[in-house]
Amino acid sequence: MSILKSTVSSLIIICSVMLWGCSKEQPAVEQIPFVMVKQPGTSRHDQKSYAGDVQARQQTALAFRVGGQITERYVDVGERVRVGQVLAKLDIKDAQLQLNSAQAQLESAQSAARIAADEFKRFQQLLPINAVSRSQYDTVKNQYDSASAALKQAQSNYAVAANQTGYNRLIAGKSGVITERNIEVGQVVAAGQAAYQLAMDGDRDVVIGVPEQAISEIKAGQNAWVTLWSRPDTRFAAYVREISPAADQSRTFAVKVALKQGQSAIQLGQSARVFFSQDVQNVLSVPLSSVSASENQAYVWVVNADQTLRKVPVTLGAYGRDSVPVLSGLRADDWVVVGGVHLLREKQKIHPVDRENRTVTIQQPTARTGAQP
Repeated sequence: MSILKSTVSSLIIICSVMLWGCSKEQPAVEQIPFVMVKQPGTSRHDQKSYAGDVQARQQTALAFRVGGQITERYVDVGERVRVGQVLAKLDIKDAQLQLNSAQAQLESAQSAARIAADEFKRFQQLLPINAVSRSQYDTVKNQYDSASAALKQAQSNYAVAANQTGYNRLIAGKSGVITERNIEVGQVVAAGQAAYQLAMDGDRDVVIGVPEQAISEIKAGQNAWVTLWSRPDTRFAAYVREISPAADQSRTFAVKVALKQGQSAIQLGQSARVFFSQDVQNVLSVPLSSVSASENQAYVWVVNADQTLRKVPVTLGAYGRDSVPVLSGLRADDWVVVGGVHLLREKQKIHPVDRENRTVTIQQPTARTGAQP
């Protein structure tokens, strides 16, 4: 019986020891991650783009030269017109009355001028034989001159009235496309009030708005290229033709980009995007995936010679499509972490590798005197 108790006690002790050993925590071994690193680029391909729309290079407002009531309208927005085509008409009644009055005055002046001319001709024949006095001759001559002047005035008034009657028709002076209509039948318009907006046939521009902080980077004659929203895979060569000297209410400058090719394939009003590209030298840049921020301060992770990390605050320039320039805080020979920056911590040990998964050997940094200011 004592042997049985001794055996049970031994088993209890052994199980307790085994359970105690299993419950004891083993020290965790930290895994050293493989992290992709890259040195900053010393030059970058800077590309900026701006949205705009296609407009005719030459546009004009069409208006009546006289006021009146619209009686007929022949074209609408989007229609193509040709030179000499009648677009709209005004009520001609008042103009016709003025023309009739001017014609009557002209006929009266013509009659008076004929009588004065005949009288003056007779006095010219009588004066040499002293059949009339000199004063009588001068009076008749003055009457003739006055009648001639009145005739010229009546002729001018009639011509003006005839023109006014013709001005009651709005005629296209150039071929193109109607882009805007501001009149309706029955509407009373004033002289010079815009009735239609005409986009003339010919060259096309893409008009964009450039913010004031970027307008200094764009110069007249600078090359660019254009894509259409409907044809994003097709590029059209272009150049900057005109830059507005003043900003509009939105604080942007209107820039007109002229197309070098594809004029016939591009329609008015199409949405487009203009791209400007340039190579910037001696400017450090890092991928966008290398940059993070804390408390409004941008920073990157730089690898030390002992393969530990340190957080380096940096000053950044304008963001590009896939990179950003570093204005200060970084050197050209630094190795910067690419991607996953939010998962790292200060003084963390890593295995640095390049894009080909090859191990990168970090050299001891030289004096910081060579750092970019």
